[in-house]
Amino acid sequence: MIKKKPAKNAAVTRLTGLDRRYDIDVTASIDVEVLETFAYEYPGKDVVVEIATNEFTAVCPYSGLPDFAQIRVNYIPDKKIIELRSFKYYLFSFRNVGIYQEHVVQRILDDLVRCCAPTWIQVAADYNIRGGVHTVATAEWGRKGTNQKFPPLAPASHLSGWDAPLAQKIKNQK
Repeated sequence: MIKKKPAKNAAVTRLTGLDRRYDIDVTASIDVEVLETFAYEYPGKDVVVEIATNEFTAVCPYSGLPDFAQIRVNYIPDKKIIELRSFKYYLFSFRNVGIYQEHVVQRILDDLVRCCAPTWIQVAADYNIRGGVHTVATAEWGRKGTNQKFPPLAPASHLSGWDAPLAQKIKNQK
């Protein structure tokens, strides 16, 4: 609760307590050791794995106020896949850590690259609006590409009506 302090001029009330700060943890308290992986059984065959959560929180190191974000990780595994339960615990370890929004994605990226050595990885943090400002920070590592050609997603025969030109184009590519 913010206390009011009487001002010299009775018509003006000054607020106290606005300089309040709460304790924050240092980045060394992020639990990287909790991350686990398991073997990817199809090395050489690219698959994009997407992990998303809207339950991420960290703390602004300047104000001590919480920052809430949706974290999205997209990666192409090489030999290891990130175990999801361990990833959730890893993200939870940020809960009281004082870290700037733009640094969160780089920290997660670096930790995941060391953990699973993917072919390519992208980490994005889409922060809730605070003070009228919306922030999205994205970091990427590696080379995105595929090792194989994929067939069209659907046979052209299921397309009809206004899709006819597209159906003909897909049919001609076979």
